[in-house]
Amino acid sequence: MLLDTGAVARTDVPAVRVGDEALDREGLWSAAAAVAERVAGAPAVAVHGDAHLSTIVAVVGGLMAGVPVVPVPADSGVEERRHILRDSGAALWLGRRQEGVDLPVVPVDPAARSSASMPEPAPESTALIMYTSGTTGPPKGVVIPRRAIAADLDALADAWAWTRDDVLVHGLPMFHVHGLVLGVLGALRVGSPLIHTVRPTPVAYAAAARAGGTLFFGVPTVWSRVTADPDSMRALSGARLLVSGSAPLPDTVAHHLSASIGLSPVERYGMTETLITLAARADAPRRTGWVGTALNGVESRLRGEHGEEIPADGESTGELQIRGATVFDGYLGLPEATAAGWTDDGWFRTGDAAVLDADGWHRIVGRMSTDLIKSGGYRIGAGEIEAVLRDHPAVREAAVVGEADDDLGQRIVAYLVGEGIEAQDVIDFVAGRLSAHKRPREVRVVDSLPRNAMGKIQKKLLGDVRR
Repeated sequence: MLLDTGAVARTDVPAVRVGDEALDREGLWSAAAAVAERVAGAPAVAVHGDAHLSTIVAVVGGLMAGVPVVPVPADSGVEERRHILRDSGAALWLGRRQEGVDLPVVPVDPAARSSASMPEPAPESTALIMYTSGTTGPPKGVVIPRRAIAADLDALADAWAWTRDDVLVHGLPMFHVHGLVLGVLGALRVGSPLIHTVRPTPVAYAAAARAGGTLFFGVPTVWSRVTADPDSMRALSGARLLVSGSAPLPDTVAHHLSASIGLSPVERYGMTETLITLAARADAPRRTGWVGTALNGVESRLRGEHGEEIPADGESTGELQIRGATVFDGYLGLPEATAAGWTDDGWFRTGDAAVLDADGWHRIVGRMSTDLIKSGGYRIGAGEIEAVLRDHPAVREAAVVGEADDDLGQRIVAYLVGEGIEAQDVIDFVAGRLSAHKRPREVRVVDSLPRNAMGKIQKKLLGDVRR
């Protein structure tokens, strides 16, 4: 059962709070049942994924009815929204009508109540159809079964000692794996209350901490902003666990948190197609920049460009491949893309470049397509260089790419945001901490780096940024 309406959960605080709106567990199930009654039998329903209590009610209602739920990014453009609706086959739109939506609209009222009960759908049935970012073409629909979500959330609860006694806090988008699957469905499955802060600001996180928050989710940008706000950071000193994901956590941020409040975030790795597969356990030593070990029910391995095994030596880079209970069923309506995503022996090809050490810990160094740089005969992970660059006192943000070079094959180019950056000083800084062949050959100082809704740098857009 994905969502157990009869599970023992906290009753002294609301089950879910989004901003100033809240519902207890009974009220949430009843409001969701009212949605389920209206959508039962639909081939799929689309949900506008903005940060409102009605979004949670809509998603839970669709899951109760056994109808595939299509979370639509709240920041999507009209054409992207139209593509998702056409491609997913959604028959109904749950939430406030948006431009480009031609479907019948089902209003979602958190105050509505129904005592209707629905049979539990089969574990193999589709729970969510979530769309990729579309960086290599139109966004693809990722078909996620109920059993994958249940397996993932149970494995994370084990890794992070997450129980009903926790109060989860985050302000992440409700249309991504981190914010919706972990951050909403995870709390409901575990039975821990959820405080969604609408926006993940330091002040909002501090207020939630004072209200009893114990488990905090964020991306590196969130934790960086927390460290820049000492009063808010001190309020988090009573938290049990901080979790960071979606990008590597800078050493400086981890050290600042650890020194100031005695807490450094655990890191985790996942993608839409696999959910979360790797995570540092709550009781493990902190290793900044390393995303931990494979979760229960998940296996991982590294392979080279020609399928060769990559040694688990903590240095050699290869493509991360995954198999296990959390992996998706395929791309909606795209059998060729689905087949291309798997190896002949049944492992999903993540496309991410990683290193693995003898203890089973993983470090993600970027995408194979954009972050594996072949320079002077060496295979270099951009993420390793970026981590060092972010430790330079003048650098706030860094993105490293490989650009065509007649001599080296590719030369290492660093795009940096900061004040008082001197190119040669930065180059020497990297050369003094990594092998000399990993130093940038060119430094470009820019006003900002292009990012998506989850804070990930969009490297293919770097050529368009202002210098």
